[in-house]
Amino acid sequence: MNGPELLRIVDAIHRDKSIDKEIVFEGIEQAILSAARKHFGEDHEIEVRVDRGHGNPTVKMDGNEIEPDALGDLLGRISAQTAKQVMIQKIREAERDSLFDEYTEIRNQIVSGTVTKIEGGAAIISLGKSEGLLPRGEQIPGESYRIGDRVRATVLEVRKSGSRVKIILSRTHVEFVRRLFELEIPEVSERVIEVRSLAREAGYRSKVAVSCIDNNIDAVGACVGVRGARIKNITGELGDEKIDIVRWNDSLQVLVPNALQPAEVEDVILCPMLGRVIVLVRDDQLSLAIGKRGQNVRLASKLVGWDIEVMTQEELDEQLSRAVQAFSEVPSCNAELAENLVAQGFLSFDDLSIIEPDQLAEMGGLTEEQCDSIVGFAERESVRLEAEQRQRRATERTQSMVGGASRVASPVPAPTPVAVTEAVAEVVESVASDVVAVGIEASEAVEAAEVSASN
Repeated sequence: MNGPELLRIVDAIHRDKSIDKEIVFEGIEQAILSAARKHFGEDHEIEVRVDRGHGNPTVKMDGNEIEPDALGDLLGRISAQTAKQVMIQKIREAERDSLFDEYTEIRNQIVSGTVTKIEGGAAIISLGKSEGLLPRGEQIPGESYRIGDRVRATVLEVRKSGSRVKIILSRTHVEFVRRLFELEIPEVSERVIEVRSLAREAGYRSKVAVSCIDNNIDAVGACVGVRGARIKNITGELGDEKIDIVRWNDSLQVLVPNALQPAEVEDVILCPMLGRVIVLVRDDQLSLAIGKRGQNVRLASKLVGWDIEVMTQEELDEQLSRAVQAFSEVPSCNAELAENLVAQGFLSFDDLSIIEPDQLAEMGGLTEEQCDSIVGFAERESVRLEAEQRQRRATERTQSMVGGASRVASPVPAPTPVAVTEAVAEVVESVASDVVAVGIEASEAVEAAEVSASN
């Protein structure tokens, strides 16, 4: 192989594989070196250098340069095959590294591709030069794909796996919503409108807080678009996921009510020591503020970065009085300190168990031993109350199951004593089969049936 031909090969690999020319030259040098060592043995000191300008290789053994023609004769077919394998491996590694760097740079950005295969619910997406994996857990709930479908997703993770690069895609990540806003809303991509915070439960609902550097532009209105055209394109991509767009404000007193929309908030109480916000609402707004299965308040909490607790004024007053009374019974905690703790938002022993001792000492003028005593007492009470609550829930579930079995076991009233006896036998048999499902002893079911039948 002459110099110009080698340079053409290097240039072709550089253009086709996007591999730096220097890496290709180093691969060629390593391949020649490997072949030479295989032929001459490991005892000799061999140096290989390929001229970057002319492409001519220079090989020195023990300080003496080997003529190119003599080198070609010495290497032979086996050495040439070794050189080829080393070269291929080097190029594959360089190609993998190049692909890894390329997709690492666009992490959290949107890519699009075509579904080529479905494996166990996961979709293999062709991205051109590479393939991406869209796992089942990163798909929006309810979505299904067929081979040939076009899919957009964000690059969630890029990692090297042997000689390949594994690209994990996601359609459930919160950044997917941000990138869709940048694609569909020019003001967002131009940074006139800024997406300040995002919270999402994929497939169900998202909350997006936006602000604008231009006071003449309505940030929320611009994101919604004329007759909702812009936001419809985004929700359509997300499988009709609901999106609440709220105005960002640096003041939590303003931001929290915005985040809890569409519920109306009466008051916002900040508890900085706990990172908590207590939100007061009217009775008719309580369920709306909390949302279905707590979704609205949960998303609002993620959006503002503070824990949000929604309650009515009556519930707050009850918790305050109960907390003051409970804290007053703690050793080394007087009534004044109890009121100060409650004023800072500490409403339970669980809250009190995580207070910093220096903060507690500053609030009550206590010694280190007294602070440790209070925190220790709060931890023990918190554990005890939690255990009692678990026991109470278990008891309620058991009672509910027993009640269900009793209702199943209740027979139709019989007109005669003989019929009652027969009915008892039938009901016992029926209940015994139901008992297996609900986990109640058959003897208890028999008693329930007999009592029901006697009535």
